[in-house]
Parts: sequence; C-alpha cells; structure tokens
Amino acid sequence: MALSASAASAGRGSRAEKVRRIFERFDANGDGGLNRDEMAQLVVAVNPRVKFSEDQISAILDEVFRTYAEFILPDGKGLSLSGLLRTYDDGAGDVDRDFLALSLPAVDSDASSPEIAPGDAATPSSPPSGAAVAASLLDDHVKPLGTGGGAPPSFSSRAAAAAAAPAWATSPNHGIAFDSSWGLLDDLEILVKRLRSKQQRKGSIDGSVGGGAGNSNFDSFSEAGWSREISGAADSASSAAPWDETSRDYLTFVKELAVLRTRADASRSREEAFDNHMVIGRALSEHRLFRDALASFRRACELQPTDVRPHFRAGNCLYALGRHAEAKEEYLLALEAAEAGGSQSADILPQIHVNLGIAMEAEGMVLGACEHYREAAILCPSHARALKLLGSALFGVGEYRAAEKALEEAIFLKPDYADAHCDLASALHAVGDDDRAIQEFQKAIDLKPGHVDALYNLGGLNMDAGRFVRAAEMYTRVLSIRPNHWRAQLNKAVALLGQGESEEAKKALKEAFKMTQRVEVYDAISHLKTLQKKKPKASKGKDDGQGEQAYVVVEASKFKRVGRNTTLRQDLANALDIRSFERMTKLGHCDVELVRKEMNETDVPVSYSGTGIPEKSIRKAALEVILRRLLSFLKPDTFQGAIKAINERILSVLDAPGSGRVDLGMFFAIIAPICSGPVERRKRVVFDSLLFRPASEGSNGQIRRSDALTYIKLLRAVYIPAHGASDMLEMHGESDPTMVSYTEFLEMFNDPDWGFGILSTLVKLEESDHIRHGRHTCSICRYPIIGSRFKETKHSFSLCNRCYSEGKVPSAFKLEEYRFKEYGNESEALIDKCMCFNLHSKKLETDA
Repeated sequence: MALSASAASAGRGSRAEKVRRIFERFDANGDGGLNRDEMAQLVVAVNPRVKFSEDQISAILDEVFRTYAEFILPDGKGLSLSGLLRTYDDGAGDVDRDFLALSLPAVDSDASSPEIAPGDAATPSSPPSGAAVAASLLDDHVKPLGTGGGAPPSFSSRAAAAAAAPAWATSPNHGIAFDSSWGLLDDLEILVKRLRSKQQRKGSIDGSVGGGAGNSNFDSFSEAGWSREISGAADSASSAAPWDETSRDYLTFVKELAVLRTRADASRSREEAFDNHMVIGRALSEHRLFRDALASFRRACELQPTDVRPHFRAGNCLYALGRHAEAKEEYLLALEAAEAGGSQSADILPQIHVNLGIAMEAEGMVLGACEHYREAAILCPSHARALKLLGSALFGVGEYRAAEKALEEAIFLKPDYADAHCDLASALHAVGDDDRAIQEFQKAIDLKPGHVDALYNLGGLNMDAGRFVRAAEMYTRVLSIRPNHWRAQLNKAVALLGQGESEEAKKALKEAFKMTQRVEVYDAISHLKTLQKKKPKASKGKDDGQGEQAYVVVEASKFKRVGRNTTLRQDLANALDIRSFERMTKLGHCDVELVRKEMNETDVPVSYSGTGIPEKSIRKAALEVILRRLLSFLKPDTFQGAIKAINERILSVLDAPGSGRVDLGMFFAIIAPICSGPVERRKRVVFDSLLFRPASEGSNGQIRRSDALTYIKLLRAVYIPAHGASDMLEMHGESDPTMVSYTEFLEMFNDPDWGFGILSTLVKLEESDHIRHGRHTCSICRYPIIGSRFKETKHSFSLCNRCYSEGKVPSAFKLEEYRFKEYGNESEALIDKCMCFNLHSKKLETDA
C-alpha cells in the first residue's frame, strides 16, 4: 500500500527517535559512541532468551565493526548514532522489537502509519508492528527445534547469524532475503553439527565431512569436468566424503529436517517459502548433503518454476550425486529461464553454459560441450576456466590447433593455471611440437608438483621419443602419488622393456594385472614369457632387443599370391586400417537397421550450402546426439573416444570448409558399410541414405550419377585416404545429370579399383576375429595367429594379418619373390595338406 510523503516522514522520524533512545540507553560514558563493551550489553539486552558465549559475542562485534567501519569514531569511542541507525536501515535488526524488548518509554508517533524503511522496498519481508511485535517477544527466533515459524530475528541475532553464516548467505546477489530464513539456517546448522558429532564419535565418518576435501588426492589431478562455478569444491563428487545415510542418527536428522521444511512451507508468502527452501538447500550443499539439498531445490523449483537459481543448484547437486543426465536437464531448464530473464540473468549465463558443458562431457557428449564452453567464453571473454575447458574438449575430439589457441588464451588470462599448461602441452605434443610441450608440462609440474596428469603425459612424450629411462622415472613418480594407477604401471613396464629390463618389466606387468585384471595385460605377460623362452640367435636385420625374430621389409611387388582367394597385401593393409577404425568407434556393434530407423525418424529441415545446393545438414553437436542413440550401449568415456575418431576421420572430410555442419544423408551413407548386418543390407542402407538427401527426393527410387560419384569419392577419402585424393582427381562425371538405379549403383560401389570393393575383405576380417590356428604363431611378432594365416609355400613360415600387410619376412629367408597362401582356418590348411599328399602319392605311383 502506498504511503503519503507526510506519513513516510513521520514514520522515519519515529524510527530515528527509537534508535536514538536505544543508543542513549547503552552509551554509558556519554562519549557519543558505543564501544565493544557497550555494544555487547546491547546485544544481550535485546535477546533476553538467548545465551551467548563469549566467542559468539566477539564474532558479532567483529562483524558489526568491520561492516560499518565508516561509522566507527576514533579514540575507541565505537559505533556512532548514525552508524546504529544505518544497521537498522540495512535490515540487521528490528528496531520496533528491540525498542519493545528494552521497555523504553513510548514515542509519540508510535500510532502513526506503518513505516517502510528505505531498504525494505528491496526486501520482501517488513518488520511486524503492533500486537505482532509484542507477541514475537514471547517467541524468540532461537527456540527448541521443531516449534513454530517464529518472528524475525533482532539486530544482534541477525548479526550473529551473519557472523557464523557461509559467505553466500551474506552476499548481496545470492544471500538471504527474508528474516525467517535466518532462523531456519541457525536451526539447520545445529542439526548438522549434532549429526556430524554423533557420526564422528561412532566412526561412521571422518572429520573432513562438511569441511572440505579432506585428505584426498583430488587436487593433484587435472580438472576432470568440474567447475568452481558449481558451488566450489564442496560440491565435487570426487571430493565429497560420504555421510552414513543408513544410521539411526541420519534418519533422525531427516525427520528433523522435514520439520524445518514444514516451517518453510508455512511461510507468509510464496516468495518467503522460496527463500526458505533455497537457504536450506544451499546450507545442505555446503555440508555435502546433496540428496537432501536436492529435495529443497526441487521444492524451490515448484514454488518459482521460472527462477534460474533453483534449477542451477539442483543441477549441481545431481552432478555431485553422479546423476549426469538429470543434471543436464536441470541446467537446460536453468538456461531457458536465464535466457528468458534477459539482463537480470546475464551474470549467471556463462556459469550455466560451463556447468552444462561439464555435465554433457560426463555423458560423453564432447562436441555439445564444446558449443557451451564456447558460448560461455563469448559471453564472458575473461572466463579463463571456460577457455580451458573449451581447449580440453577440443583436444578430446582431435581438433588440436583450435585446442592450442583456446588453452593459450586461458593461460594468458591466468598464467598460474596448471591444468591449462598440462593440456596445452598435450595439444602441442599431438601436433609434433615436443620442445614446447616439454616446457609446458614442466610449468604445470612447477605450479603443482603432484600434478598426476602432467607427470603421466610427460612420461608418454618421453616414451614416444625413445627416452625410456626418463619415461620410467615419470611413471614411478605417478605411482608414488597414485599407487593404483594401473595405466602408469603398465606403461612403466613398457618403458622398462625399452631399456632391456625384462625381469623388472615382467614384475611391473604383474602389478598392473593385479590392479586391473584386464585380459590384454594378461596377454602381454604371456607374450613376454614366450619371447624369453624362444629367444632366437642374433641375426642381421631388425631386432627389437626383446627376443622378437629379426625381419626385413620387402616391397609389395615381391609378394605373390597362390590362388585367387589369397588377399592382396595392400588390400589387407587398407582393410585392417578400416577394421581398426570400426573397432575404435564401435560402429561394428551398431546394427545398420538402426541407421535406417534414425533416417526415417529424424526430421531435418532443408538448407542451402554456399553453392546453393539443397541439403539436410545439421550441426556436429546435433549429429553427436544421433550417434549417442546409435551407440547407446557405450560408456561415456568409450563414447568420447568414438566421437574423437569419427570427428578426425569422417567429419573432417564432410565438413572440410569448417562450417560446423554436416550433410546427414551423406554421413549415414559413409558409416553404413562398417555397421553390423548382412553385406547386402548395408549396401541397401547406403543407397537409401543417398535417397534421403533432398536432391534425390521424388526421383522414383533413383539417385543422380553425380551424387553417387561424389559419395564414392568421399567414401574412399575417408577409408582409403592414401588413394582418396588421387581418385577424386581422376574420377569423371561429377556433373552428369543422369539417374542411376540401385543395381547400377551396386556396380559402381563394388568396383575394386574405383569403388569400395574392399568391403568383402573387411567382412572377412570381421568374421575371422576369433579364429585361432592352434599352436601356430607368427614368425615375426611371435603372437598366436588370429584371423587368416599367410603361409609362405617354399619355406613354410607363417605370418599374421598385420605382419603380412606390412611386408615383413624373416631376414633368414631372402628371396626374389615370396609366394603366400591364405588359410582362413586350420581346416582349410588340413584339407590343403591332404590334397598335396594325395597329389604327391599319385606322382610317385606314376613314376613307379
């Protein structure tokens, strides 16, 4: 209700008179100021039912004298009258309540209209008056837990709460708006302290709960997707020390917490209830009681669905609880609310984008995360963390130059950013600038001596450079910090092998196997034992120093095939490369029919490229969402690896101009050949994907010849890059307007020289993945042969797929040409052996 100027003036005068009388009551020495002793007496007097300790009194006075330093008189006189008036104007206390509690004579203007202090316009709560004030004196805000709502706190109680409250509670933008929230905060702090004390006595938790990260090694790692904007380290799932949520004490705490929530719901207005629940939620978050905090934030969301803060805080709690998908949804709601809020939410928008990116990364959605980190950096160019996270994510998808630029900008803004130095070093190593990479790794280690990632990656750089002694030292330092780091243990074993320390390497491998129980580590141990048992005599040629057979690499023209079924060496090399990509991306486990389903269910608007050609293109981040559905069986970290491989190999070709958009139909056609399913079905999905493109719509099941040729060019550029560039120059008919049917397209696709005839070799590799050849081992690498076995017919040595494709032969057998026959399994070899025996027997009979 609006007040007249005269009423407001009268109210203000009445208020000032009350403050003056309170001031004179406690200015015992009459020096015009309230010193610490006099202020202490005021605090106690206006809170007759509160028993303050000396420490509490001291904290209150420290807070007041620090906050209102400009009103402190010299020579130890203390707080001036205008200073005391300012404390009440700022809402630090209720002047009517304090005046009544001191039983001072009434002021003549008490009967005037209700007053509204200048600060009250911005604060939804206003001081109670009349009978309400009198009643509140009988019900002090500090009362036994579980009682009613209570009145707003007096000056000293509010100051006491502020002195003991976390920093966020007193901040102007995210602090406490209603006085009733202070009472709830006080009561909640008592509950949490009681719970902590009981659980510590029983040994259920350690002393770090609610007070920091404890003795964990969390700070020794690079930031693995957690932002300081998400309420600091206290919210980090990695640093959270768990409470014992199964104990009777915790269940009692939950019941008492429910009483506080009931008090919050019984507030006088929706806004006050919202503030109450937000305060409860933030306090619980500070103590890492994320599950309980989440319930408060969810209730706040119900009270004010369009407010950005509860969604943002709920997302933080969900992330801390490991519920990343739900956290992402909350951040999206927060983003929607912030964008609708306009300039009022401008400050929090970069934080939302950062945290949304982090949540998406936790789900493996790195391309989507890049977009949000980039948006945060645009909104706040000085946001060093957003730039660092952007650089790290770009590195994670193989865009090393862009990552280098973003990380350099982050370091420019924050030179002591150890994690940014570490990731910049990794990006530099990826592009071959090892000298600068070593410098950056060393800077990260100098800034944070226990930086595990920097030590581990520096070890990898030294290993790549052949500096095995230095690499082993780095991995040893990693293990001194993180004894269970199995990858460091495994790489240490490899470094020791590089030094020729076979026995030490074997010990390190066994330790790695104990840590991880991975079958590949077990195979490595077995292989090392085999090499030690079968160490050959020294011979000319190449030898790795660990007992592997010396070999020479011969040119492809010297490899001759016995029979048409034996695969050409170069074709096998290309097929093995494609098979490796298929395994890395896990597309070989994706049914090709799922691609068709996505094609039918995805509605993509037609857009026009720079050349004016219509296409159904989408952003890389949107394509990543489709891939997540296709590869839904993958864990987030494995999916990240798949996205990196796809981005480096496929998207870099399809998005050569760097627009960030990809032709969806062409992408489906590129991945269909390496998905699982019968070969003919894969080819059919390829054709249907080309039909999906706008240029082929309404063409009666035919595609343009030019589109088919463009597709085959891109297909070969992706999967056979050594030939793709020359092929693209030599193929003709790109502008041919004629249409081709599915049958005609198959002829083009199956062409072994200009098409993708290598698909048959790829399928053969897929089918022979688990085929072993008894006790036969490769004469070069000495591993058991898996897949096809290539036998040299004259000297009878055998090669595995990999060594045959690389042209390796034992140096003991130097011939003008080598004739190989391929055996898909040992049954074929046995049949061949029997046929040879029969032919030999018949020849003997003939000679006889």
